[in-house]
Amino acid sequence: MENKIIARTLRLLSQLMELHGGNPFKVRSVSNAARKIDKFPQTISKLNPDELEKIEGIGKSIAARIVELLETGSMAELEALKAETPEGILELLSIKGLGPRKIQILWKQLGIDNAGELYYACNENRLIEVKGFGAKTQEEIKKLLEFTMNNHGKFHYPAALSFGQDLESWFGQQPELKIWSPTGEFRRCGEVLTAIEYLVSVPDEAGFSNKLKSSGLLQETGLENGIWTGFTPTGMKVRIHFAPENEFAHRLLCTTGSAAHLEQLQQVDSLEHYRTAKSEQEIYQGLGLDYIVPELREGLQEVSWSASRQLPALVQYDDLKGCLHNHTTYSDGVHSLEEMALQCIQNGYDYLGVCDHSKSAFYAGGLSEERVLEQHEEIDSLNRKLHPFRIFKGIECDILYDGSLDYGPETLSRFDFVVASIHSQLKMTEEKATSRLITAIENPFTTILGHPTSRLLLAREGYQIDHRKVIDACAENRVILELNANPLRLDLDWRWIQYALAKQVMISINPDAHRKESLEDMRYGVLAARKGGLPTSACFNALTWEQAESWFKLKKEKAIQ
Repeated sequence: MENKIIARTLRLLSQLMELHGGNPFKVRSVSNAARKIDKFPQTISKLNPDELEKIEGIGKSIAARIVELLETGSMAELEALKAETPEGILELLSIKGLGPRKIQILWKQLGIDNAGELYYACNENRLIEVKGFGAKTQEEIKKLLEFTMNNHGKFHYPAALSFGQDLESWFGQQPELKIWSPTGEFRRCGEVLTAIEYLVSVPDEAGFSNKLKSSGLLQETGLENGIWTGFTPTGMKVRIHFAPENEFAHRLLCTTGSAAHLEQLQQVDSLEHYRTAKSEQEIYQGLGLDYIVPELREGLQEVSWSASRQLPALVQYDDLKGCLHNHTTYSDGVHSLEEMALQCIQNGYDYLGVCDHSKSAFYAGGLSEERVLEQHEEIDSLNRKLHPFRIFKGIECDILYDGSLDYGPETLSRFDFVVASIHSQLKMTEEKATSRLITAIENPFTTILGHPTSRLLLAREGYQIDHRKVIDACAENRVILELNANPLRLDLDWRWIQYALAKQVMISINPDAHRKESLEDMRYGVLAARKGGLPTSACFNALTWEQAESWFKLKKEKAIQ
């Protein structure tokens, strides 16, 4: 067994000992021994117990642990501590720069037990008020997590978009580069990506590749078969495709669409017939199809829609009239009610839905019944002050384990609308999760079902549900489905939008914003909605505030009856 493996095992032991409140002297002793062994010039596994004990910083106790490891492949003490530790916490311990002391606070005080929840908490600014953290530490942790997630080979769309903007800025400074475009899953606006892809047309591919290598933006891995591959400093893969100018449109279409989409096009006619087409529109027209936007090119129903002239009038960002499901300083938000409202006005919205956490969400400062009344008074005052802008009185009400909501009818009736969401006890069977959601949907005060699976992309799969049964229940109870626009969630998954539309269930694109800046996440929600083929007519918050108010009133009147 190599010294590094022994050192790594002892280091993990010391981390777990510290995490679980072990004796500081013993923790330090094991940690120091790990560092000693990592740099020890001899092969530790070749020494006998007496020789091990004589090494400075080892001693009898640690020598015995090493012998046990060498003889059995593990340590009983280590295995016992691992059994007491959630798998996600073990993953956090592997992130360099995030020590046991901080992880212990996050786990015990905030209930965070995996990297995805920690990253989400950073985006919600939940760490800044915790003793020993603050804004700087929170930002450092966020960067550590981003680096770790990116190194797994997949990354969130916003991270790709941010780098893409830097790369496009560099493109604009290259005189030989006349034509370029995003392509691949990046151009299709996939929620999780494996590569950032661009198509460019330049006279000298090798020369351009050398310029890319020296740009400082990317670390090169090579140019092969007309594709240059590199990595960003944070580990995201970047592919640059090359095409002659007269074949650019054909190549763009072929590199953008999914394999299934391209196969469906080939069944209509060989794409080789359009190699020198001047635009993608010309190619689709030649195939007898209406133009299909990149977001839809996933090989689902888009080609048949196009052939029958039934492509939906997809929702656009400018169609949105209001912004529902937002948090303020009343619970765990960063900005005040008025600040959130003013930001909505600046962003061009006509109304804001305030949905702070309900009382069961004690970890997020959930509202007691008294605080609800206090908030409603402020909303009434702001509605007079900001008229004609409208603030709707909402709540993100916790769905308890039995499916009930954590306020009674008297309190629920005070809200204009209720977003029902699951936040706790996420480990459930599909049957239990489905039943829990349906019970909440059947509550007459439930207006919107929030983030139906509670997934966190690249971090937490979310509980399994029978989507059809849940959507059917929404249809039967006139409940709106949320497409949570937070790019770490994008839940409801866009792949279920068509089933929801078939059942005449409306979709509300909600940012779940915990600060002003997160209101911009609505753009990611729109992209996901477009991928699912959501038309403007089925998007709830494309309604005017008067139409939304009528819907809310009708729903509440039926609940009170």
